[in-house]
Order: sequence, then structure tokens, then C-alpha cells
Amino acid sequence: MDDTTGTLDEALERIHLSGPERDGWLSNHAPMAVEALVRHGQASAVHRWLDRYGPKLEEMPEAGSPVTARNWQEALGDPRRVADWTAYFERETAETPWRDVLAAWWPRLLPGIAAGATHPAIRVGHSVRTLLTGEESAPRVRELAHALGYWAARHQLLPALTQLGPAPSAAAALDLVPLVPDRSGGIRGRFAQLTGFPDWPGPGWGPGQDTGPGRGPDAGPGREQGAGPGRGPDTGSGPGLAGPEAARAALRELVRASTHRYATHAHGEPIMLVHAATAPNAVLRTLPALPGELWAPSLRAAWAASAAVTAAYAPRDAAPVPASASGAPDAGELFARAAAHGDDHTIKFTDTALDVGDALAFSAARRAIELNPPVF
Repeated sequence: MDDTTGTLDEALERIHLSGPERDGWLSNHAPMAVEALVRHGQASAVHRWLDRYGPKLEEMPEAGSPVTARNWQEALGDPRRVADWTAYFERETAETPWRDVLAAWWPRLLPGIAAGATHPAIRVGHSVRTLLTGEESAPRVRELAHALGYWAARHQLLPALTQLGPAPSAAAALDLVPLVPDRSGGIRGRFAQLTGFPDWPGPGWGPGQDTGPGRGPDAGPGREQGAGPGRGPDTGSGPGLAGPEAARAALRELVRASTHRYATHAHGEPIMLVHAATAPNAVLRTLPALPGELWAPSLRAAWAASAAVTAAYAPRDAAPVPASASGAPDAGELFARAAAHGDDHTIKFTDTALDVGDALAFSAARRAIELNPPVF
């Protein structure tokens, strides 16, 4: 649904005066939250919400030296270069169609999907959804540049992981994720303890993530893909390999399973566990803008992100399925409750729950509203 009120563009222009983080490493959730608010009919609440959230934000850091097609690898993963990266992507998206820029950089950034607690990738997903479904206005294209710049600056790989035994479904795979032993530190310390994930979605998906920044060091942006950006899904990815549509179906299964799991496991850490669902959903939203050959690697990366958050924050014991899981949900009323609650993570998780669209997903969203502290 496109925004005909102009509210989203006005909000993005306000947000782009700020940097992507505050207090050293906490992410700026404003662009993601306002996109969800506008999409679900709450445009009238956006500027009030920003008035409340805005004082937390910090100015964009000053730029240093420009990122270029020749030196980008040395700047990748350096958060001190976030302004340089943002300026780079603003130039790229001004000179080149945004789909081309996304297709060139997605495989470079994808192995670092867990960086910044998955927020950069989630921000990209919200931005791409807006560009795919509405006007490609200057603030919306600039938002994609800011999101990609944040991801490039925070890019960080997960530890080397052992592939554990197979799981028959996404839900079973999430149940089998080994939990990190030391829960005393932050997300980076917890991710450092990861050792392995269940083998899901299983054989037929080709090799592991092999499209990261280490591939083709001499290739400039946009030279790695054999097909033009935005090409429709292929029927397959080679002999014996699952095709893009199968990857999308598996990714939908993962988003559904991780959203459902929140209903019974959110008590472990209700803020952080939303990302086990919102990160893979951001990837799912981005798929239509990507060449088909990137869909299977995107699924693998989304699974790694969801599993990492699960390992870091999920409780050992599940709570009973809420009684409301069998009720008949009303999407508009549910999102209005999330908007009135005001918490940015709750708004974003409810947005994902509405994408899943079933009673247990809506019950999970109500659980987020109950557990997370309200803003208003």
C-alpha cells in the first residue's frame, strides 16, 4: 500500500538528519517503525511517535575519507566509517537504479546479516518493501542508501559453525538450536559462543554462503551477477538444487515458525527475540527485488540469523500456548493496539505477525504487547 499522505517521506527526511545508532551501539529503529505505522493505516500517529522517539537519536557522525569501488573492502565492517558508507550508497543510488545497487551489494553484505543485532538487514527489508509497493521518491531511495550504509559499516560474520543433524521443519530446527551457555553479556558476546546449528532446510540447497565479501576481490560493485537485477525467479539453480520458489516457500515457513515460537518463548527476552522473526521476514520482503539465483543464499543467511538470535536469547522451557491463539483475530485492531503501545520492537513484530496472518501469529503479537514496556 502506497502512502498518499506524504507522511512517510516527511518522516524519513526527519530521520535522515540522525545516524543509525545511539548510545554507542543501539540501533535507530525510527525508519522501520514509521514505515510499519504508515503501511498499516497509522500515518496520523507517525509524527507524534517521532516526537517521542526523536530525542533519543544522535546526529550522523562526521564523514572521513570516501568509500570507493577500489577501497570498499578495507572499510567493510568498520562502524567508524558509517557516514562514509552512507555517502557512498547515496552516490550509488543517485547514479544507478536502486535495484542494480541492491543486487550488486546484497551478496556482499548477506554473510554479515547478524551484524548490529540484525537491524541493518531489517532496515533494508522495510526500505525495499516501500520501494516495491509505492513511489520511488527521493527520501525512500535515500532510506535504502542509509540502510545499506549501516549494514556495510556494521558488517560482521558469525563464528565458524558446525552443521548438526537434520531437522524436518523450520519449527523443529528452531527447537533443536543449541542455546549459548553464558547469558551474562550482550549480543556480541553471546554470538561469539555459537558453535553449530541444525541442518535445515537440508540437502538440495547447494553449498553454504559463498557470496560474501571475500569473493572476487577485484570485482567492482555490480560485476558479480550474471543476470540483471530484478530478473524473475528461475525454475532451478542447477542439477539437483532447489529453485528460487522453493527457497521462498522455505523462508515463509521459517518466518511463520519463528513468529509462532515467540508466543511460547518470548518470556525469555521479549525485546531481542522479536528479531528471530523480523530478520528472516526482512529477507523475505527483499526477495522480489533480487535475481533468482540469490534467493537460496538468502534463505541460508536468514536461517543463520534466526538461529543465532534463538541460541542467544531463547529460554530453555516453553510457556503454554496462549488461549487467545484460537480466537478470531482482527488485523486492524491488533496493529492499532501495537501503535498505541508505541514500543518500536512491538510495532515491528506486530507488522511481521500480520504478514503471517494466522491466529497463533496474532497471539504472539499480543504477547509482545503484554511483555514489552509501553512507550505511551
